[in-house]
Amino acid sequence: TYDRLARDIPLPCVAHWRQEHFVVVHKVNKNYAWIADPASGKFKLTREEFLENWISDTEEGEDLGVLLLLETTPEFFARDGESADKSGFGYVFSYFKKYRPLIIQLIVGLLLGTLLQLTFPFLMKAIVDKGIDTEDLGFIKIVLIAQLILFITQLAVEQFRSWILLHVGVRVNISLISDFLIKLTRLPIKFFDSKITGDLMQRIADHERVQRFLTSTSLVSIFTFVNFIAFSIVLFFWHKLVFLIFFGGTALYLGWIFFFQRMRRELDYKRFDQSSDNQSNMIELINGMQEIKLHNAEKQKRWAWERIQARLFRTAISSLRIGQLQRAGASFFNETKNLLIIFVVAQAVVKGDMTLGMLLAVQYIVGQLNSPLGNLVDFLRNMQEAKISLERMNEIHSKEDEQQAGEKIILLPESGDLIFEKVSFQYNGPHSPSVLKNVKLRIPKGQTTAIVGTSGSGKTTMLKLLLNIYQPTEGAIRLGDINLSNINNQLWRSKCGVVMQEGYIFHESIAKNIALGDEIIDKKKLLKAVKVANIQSFIESLPLGYNTKIGQEGLGLSQGQKQRMLIARAVYKNPEYILFDEATTALDAYNEMVIMENLEEFFYGRTVVIVAHRLSTVMNADNIVVLEGGEIVEQGTHDELTYLRGAYYQLVRNQLELGA
Repeated sequence: TYDRLARDIPLPCVAHWRQEHFVVVHKVNKNYAWIADPASGKFKLTREEFLENWISDTEEGEDLGVLLLLETTPEFFARDGESADKSGFGYVFSYFKKYRPLIIQLIVGLLLGTLLQLTFPFLMKAIVDKGIDTEDLGFIKIVLIAQLILFITQLAVEQFRSWILLHVGVRVNISLISDFLIKLTRLPIKFFDSKITGDLMQRIADHERVQRFLTSTSLVSIFTFVNFIAFSIVLFFWHKLVFLIFFGGTALYLGWIFFFQRMRRELDYKRFDQSSDNQSNMIELINGMQEIKLHNAEKQKRWAWERIQARLFRTAISSLRIGQLQRAGASFFNETKNLLIIFVVAQAVVKGDMTLGMLLAVQYIVGQLNSPLGNLVDFLRNMQEAKISLERMNEIHSKEDEQQAGEKIILLPESGDLIFEKVSFQYNGPHSPSVLKNVKLRIPKGQTTAIVGTSGSGKTTMLKLLLNIYQPTEGAIRLGDINLSNINNQLWRSKCGVVMQEGYIFHESIAKNIALGDEIIDKKKLLKAVKVANIQSFIESLPLGYNTKIGQEGLGLSQGQKQRMLIARAVYKNPEYILFDEATTALDAYNEMVIMENLEEFFYGRTVVIVAHRLSTVMNADNIVVLEGGEIVEQGTHDELTYLRGAYYQLVRNQLELGA
């Protein structure tokens, strides 16, 4: 319980967080908990906020959470500490290298804009001191025309700069997100098992945030900073006391802003996480609308959404409160500084130490110096958000690829038997339940092997191991004499035709869905595939035939039609190895009979592995493997196993609908 954590537990300790993550708890009292989140940083949470994320069970009316307590040994202190990987904006800046000529043009434009702005106080001083004092209208006209020309030139420079920023920004953003998607496709499937869609979508938004900061916010800030330096130099030579007052007030202004930055950083991390939850929740609401309506769960799901909105609102209120305090203090220091400067320069004019033209020029310069300071809060906030986004981006980019380039075998062996050698597998590490236990099996090349068993016995897991989606926890899988994990995944999967239970139908035409992976569709292969899958008549009855676009995730298709599409996709590849996982469960008896007859012919000479519950799907297999609790308990032909009246026979009676 929380009270026991605060009273008895030695700190630091590790807390199970939101049932999907771990954080370090390093300080706790009655009202607050201080945690360190590897994904976000250090936070101070209220008791209620901590409990909301930590509690995972209730026993005898008490809320309980999971903690991991660790004790160090002398060996721990003898080790050298690992250097933290704190990659900054460096790798992002590499995207700008190819645009070096445009960047140089931008810098030239920035300098030119600064020089143009720098002329305005001098022109203002000249108009007042020389034009107005001497009543020389001709001089005033010349100066005003010059000022107009300079303004038009400055406007043209800014337009040019905006076009360059747009050109560079869009291209860099495309490159950033493209590389992110490339990285995602290289990551192992296990990564996606632990990531929710909303989180990945939020990370794509992170790329846009970093790009926007680098190409607009930062460059504009550089421009204002150059202006700031230039006008500061002029102010120093014109009036040193005003210069000292300005920078003294600026130091107080900046000190006040930085005082609040840590609190804002914590709130930004919290807001990012809550935004990810909100996005995932909305995706679930939309995708699960049918189930929500069928089970009258509208109110339950709406309340869940409202709870997320309430958390977002509380975070927004906290952020607003800190932001208001930050801005109020900053504005106070800024205005006090400005009033002091006005008093000093007005006093100098009265005493005759400064002309009226110089007073106006100094006021203009102070205004130009105040402008960058006014934008500084936004710049620091944007930089902080960009840094958080960059850390989240680096978390993905630092993950290991599914396979490292250049270190895998790219030729398959001639002898293609698939061999399980004492294979064991656990999904979540050594302390999680074993899904497969010491499996020894040979799948002969050119034959059909069926795998049967009760739900949860490890059938689908065996297929995923064969596809290199996961690696065995113990043992190895060989293709001939080569360890399957040493074979290039793209090569191996190109040889496999696969239908999985969770097969996906894309928002594309029927032809593109079946010929997935082919830019140019082979019409002969396409026609053969739809014929084998017995879906040709359905497709040709549609107004646009093979060009008919399917709704997202197969919207508009029945489950049986989806399965036939997936079978056609597997057949289209003309693979050497075929792996089917419950590929016909949604088919009616007639369609299943026709498709199985077509597949019998297609299977000839190919290595086939079928996971199924239906007798009609497995009874003609060359070898039937019976799994029970992750172990092989029987194998043989249908006749051999039914004669034994063992596990397969009972399974057939209970699930495959065979009479006694």
